[in-house]
Amino acid sequence: MGPASDTVMAEMRAALERAFTPATLEITDDGARHAGHAAAGRGHFRVLLVSDAFRGRSRLERHRMVYAALAPLLERSVHALNISARTADEND
Repeated sequence: MGPASDTVMAEMRAALERAFTPATLEITDDGARHAGHAAAGRGHFRVLLVSDAFRGRSRLERHRMVYAALAPLLERSVHALNISARTADEND
């Protein structure tokens, strides 16, 4: 993880906290697992997000909500995103 990745992860954290007020938010730089595959310098990240905002939403709806919250970053800084979006009662 380098300075560019740290900046992107901080921007992701801020956007997700604003959008979802999460009980849990973990962002992991997954780029090392994708060495040689990065698209135009954009990164690979894994996100675990636990929020009541997902209650009653399908998995697809939850992912769309996360993508919408991160839209500017997806255009310029994020190539791939592995999302786990749950409510607190789904969090083991």
